[in-house]
Order: sequence, then structure tokens, then C-alpha cells
Amino acid sequence: MQGNLPPEAQEKLEELQDLQEKAQQVAAQKQQAETQLREAQTALEELEDIDEDAGMYRRVGELLVQTEYGEAQDDLEEKVESLEVRTDTLQKQEERVQEQFEELQTELQNMLQGGGGPGGMGGPGAGGA
Repeated sequence: MQGNLPPEAQEKLEELQDLQEKAQQVAAQKQQAETQLREAQTALEELEDIDEDAGMYRRVGELLVQTEYGEAQDDLEEKVESLEVRTDTLQKQEERVQEQFEELQTELQNMLQGGGGPGGMGGPGAGGA
């Protein structure tokens, strides 16, 4: 079917495919950030149950390095804040990509239904008064 499409419609279809890939990438990044955020929040909650004098270690690459309670808490709080900002940003990006996708999909449908002129479905003025 793609071979029979006018060049403008073919271009819109390619843009749609690109946006779909971008949406999938953003969704995957958001899911990863949300998972990291949950893990950091859980670690912060668990930290509250630990005595401040307890020996603590954190992973640095392949090593476990001794750390202070306050430092571990500060690091986790900073990580949670950073991940919250990242997930919010990715959520907004995901919404923008979805809006662009829907707009482009509507444009393509209008193109394929006869140019999107008057009487086209869902275009401006649809529904009348």
C-alpha cells in the first residue's frame, strides 16, 4: 500500500513511524527511571529502620565501600529527588510525543480521505452549529 501513497502521505507515514519509535524509547526510559526511583525510595525507607551507628557500606562499581549513615541518607535523598524530576520530565515528554503522534495520525487520515477539505471527518468546523 505504501507504494501507492502520494509523496506527502508517505512522508507523514514515515514521521508517524519515527514518532512511534520515539514514544517506545521514552516509555522504556520512563519505566527504567520509575524502577530506579522505587528502589531508591525503598532503600531510604529501610534506612530509617537502621541504627545510625550501624556499619554501612555502599556499592561503588564492583566494590563495597564503608560510608556514614548521614552520607548514605543524603545520597539516597538526592537520588530520589533527581529521579522524581527525571520521571516527571519523561512523563511530559511522553505526553508531548503522544499528542504529536495523534495530530500526525489525524493529518494522514484526512490526507487519505480526500485531502482533508471541507466535509472531512474530524476537521475544523466538524459538528456545525
